[in-house]
Amino acid sequence: MPRDQQFGKHPVTSDERRQMIRTVFKSVATRYNLMNDLMSFGIHRFWKSSFVKQAAHYSGKNNIDLAGGTGDIAALISRKASVWVVDPSIEMMTQGRAKKADITGWIAAEGEQLPLADGSINLVTIAFGIRNLTSLQGGLIEIHRVIKPGGWVFCLEFSQPHWWLRPFYNAYSEHVIPRLGALVAQDSSAYRYLVDSIRSFPDQTHLERLFAETGFRDVGHRNLSFGIAAIHWGRK
Repeated sequence: MPRDQQFGKHPVTSDERRQMIRTVFKSVATRYNLMNDLMSFGIHRFWKSSFVKQAAHYSGKNNIDLAGGTGDIAALISRKASVWVVDPSIEMMTQGRAKKADITGWIAAEGEQLPLADGSINLVTIAFGIRNLTSLQGGLIEIHRVIKPGGWVFCLEFSQPHWWLRPFYNAYSEHVIPRLGALVAQDSSAYRYLVDSIRSFPDQTHLERLFAETGFRDVGHRNLSFGIAAIHWGRK
């Protein structure tokens, strides 16, 4: 089986990566939102609010939040439009179901194999989840397939910070985040994976190019917090 990704010092196969991701999110599900607050000093809430404010403008009758986890993004979108959460982690969605009643529904599925008809979705959002797809290219192709002509995809993801911030950001990611994971979530290895997945993810320019190569038009991005995160978009 081809080796398609590397985290830390060890290359992994697609199946190994899939199992690793499932294990990570099963482990951290109950404290995932708390860890987001601690790791980002609450800034992730500003990022998500800014993301939804931009993306929800393009919502329609049928919208999905892919890799929606506990439903944070979907809950914000649901104030303006109906939205379904799609995520492979039952544990993550279970955490959200009890608290987010306004979300239209929850679908257990992988981003590379969506149980949705061609051209059936007005808007796909995906926040801090696209880097966890087993195949980034396969996921983008599948997203493109399910979006209606004229529909949009919006992606919020960690990215490449400005050069002057990069040394401080890298040091924080390397030394602080895994220790927080060990202290609060009792799982430093899960947060080591998350740090490695951020480091190995394409930067802003590369991800824009991947969107365009998949067939999306009007692609672009907007940096948040000096490039620590970025909003990407494209139209089918």
